Amino acid sequence: MGANSSSISELPDNEYLKKLSGAEPISENDPFWNQLLSFSFTAPTNSADLKLLEEATISVCKSLVEKNPRTGNLGSLIKVFLSRTKELKISAECQNHLFIWQAHNALFIICCLLKVFISRMSEEELQLHFTYEDKTPGSYGTECEDLIEELLCCLIQLIVEIPLLDITYSISLEAVTTLIVFLSCQLFHKEILRESLIHRYLMRGRCLPYTSRLVKTLLYNFIRQERSPPPGTHVFQQQTDGGGLLYGIASGVATGLWTVFTLGGVGSKATPQLEQCSPLANQSLLLLLVLANLTDAPDTPNPYRQAIMSFKNTQDSSAFSSSHPHVFQINFNSLYTALCEQQKSDQATLLLYMLLHQNGNVRTYVLARTDIENLVLPILEILYHVEERNSHHVYMALIILLILTEDDGFNRSIHEVILKNITWYAERVLTEISLGSLLILVVIRTIQYNMTRTRDKYLHNNCLAALANMSAQFRSLHQYAAQRIISLFSLLSKKHNKVLEQATQSLRGSLDSNESPLPDYAQDLNVIEEVIRMMLEIINSCLTNSLHHNPNLVYALLYKRDLFEQFRTHPSFQDIMQNIDLVISFFSSRLEHAGADLSVERVLEIIKQGAVALPKDRLRKFPELKFKYVEEEQPEEFFIPYVWSLVYNAAVALYWNPRDIQLFTMDSG
Repeated sequence: MGANSSSISELPDNEYLKKLSGAEPISENDPFWNQLLSFSFTAPTNSADLKLLEEATISVCKSLVEKNPRTGNLGSLIKVFLSRTKELKISAECQNHLFIWQAHNALFIICCLLKVFISRMSEEELQLHFTYEDKTPGSYGTECEDLIEELLCCLIQLIVEIPLLDITYSISLEAVTTLIVFLSCQLFHKEILRESLIHRYLMRGRCLPYTSRLVKTLLYNFIRQERSPPPGTHVFQQQTDGGGLLYGIASGVATGLWTVFTLGGVGSKATPQLEQCSPLANQSLLLLLVLANLTDAPDTPNPYRQAIMSFKNTQDSSAFSSSHPHVFQINFNSLYTALCEQQKSDQATLLLYMLLHQNGNVRTYVLARTDIENLVLPILEILYHVEERNSHHVYMALIILLILTEDDGFNRSIHEVILKNITWYAERVLTEISLGSLLILVVIRTIQYNMTRTRDKYLHNNCLAALANMSAQFRSLHQYAAQRIISLFSLLSKKHNKVLEQATQSLRGSLDSNESPLPDYAQDLNVIEEVIRMMLEIINSCLTNSLHHNPNLVYALLYKRDLFEQFRTHPSFQDIMQNIDLVISFFSSRLEHAGADLSVERVLEIIKQGAVALPKDRLRKFPELKFKYVEEEQPEEFFIPYVWSLVYNAAVALYWNPRDIQLFTMDSG
């Protein structure tokens, strides 16, 4: 920057950056650091801004990579930052803007440099770059490692100990971002990292005692959703002077100040989208997900995952178990509210999945809530807009429903919650419907979408498992929900007939030509028959457990009774068809005795009366349908690339060149 620099394009020629990356060592006590760190800017808020910044500073970074082994200037910069953070808490309490401002700037430069270093070298090479000084023989490696660990520990202390104020918001965000950058070495490896220098520091040693406090702070950052303060509030009141901007700081400090450079402009209005989000909450959640999905060390389980699995409600007065060394307490009501409000993002849905799946305290609390619709409705919206969501987000939403439906209390309560005017459901106007019926409608719609588009067996199985878990507790099904259950069976029946016909024609053709059939229809037929069997079991479960509560399902069954004829004698379905056939015959007989031209209301009245009259012992009992979500044997193979794809796409103030990424193949968009 310097006295005449005010644009990003001039950064490569900035005298202070050139000195930092030059051939001369700079002592950590040199006045140069005050000059280097006295700049101000609007923090980049998107990858486009960061791409500009990286392109402008890449020559400086390359020069530092080349010269640092002789100068040790990176280590000096880090020591300058470490020395300034020792008084950071007092500075926040005393509103010492200047001190916090310069500490933030030091960390910002460190973070920018680290990102380039990590993308271009191994951890071993990075370790060597952290300090190059004159040392006695044998002391080199230890001091190098200590500086990395000291920086990591300092960042964690900064996050958990510095109060979140307008003047500390930026440095708190930068600390979280820098930890993400430290962990980003995973992006540059095709395989899952199971041994990592940074992982070791974070999961043992000096960082370990801060585990629960770090997880708690990151969760509270997510819960509070604190918005970024207006640009310029964390530094000094700016004074305009022609084309340049300088801050009115004591002249002794201001000597040689960088002029302000802008990415979007200091004091410029934030976009509506940025006004609605919290960069710190977003970044904190991403860091939490990365930490929770670090692989276990050979002799040490991941402490961050342990903390997430064991934390308790602040209202829980039970003693902490010694078997959970990283347990802490957090306000579950606030956490629940935040989870309900933030489900539009992949990362919030992934957090909800992790908590429901891994933390029994959270799961018990959520299932006991009397306003469960506030959580379920956003999940249903994700599934409803399946065309607009990535497949991972849909999977997470579906697995959350599967976990919830494992609980019979949940399955009963959702039919007692009445919703009005579901505006996002476009297929039909739903002026009044139970949460349970809406859940059924959305899951069935997801199945039908999958049948015609993605044809994913995993998605099919989880949708059907959720319906099966609920089926015994179906209550007062909305007429449209009942119709859609039977319509789905109709669609499956047509598909079964089509595949059967194709298989028959293929077999005849092969016999005529003495060649084996090219397509393998047997496998397709087995898959479709498994799905049909599951649908029949779901219908049967409802009829045997709650027939008298579901006249609309019986009505839909009778209206489409012809659909079931072909399956009465099918060897794969004969047993399960007995009850369905009995119900159809019983109610058909009562309707015939009632006469012709019956109104819908009269038919439903006859069904309700018949449901009371039908002897329950005539319906054959089958084993209860219960499916539990079981995580894959190696979940990290799915979750680690997923989490880092979220970081890549959703992290504020981070940009990586797609050409450098090896962990996953990024979309062109």
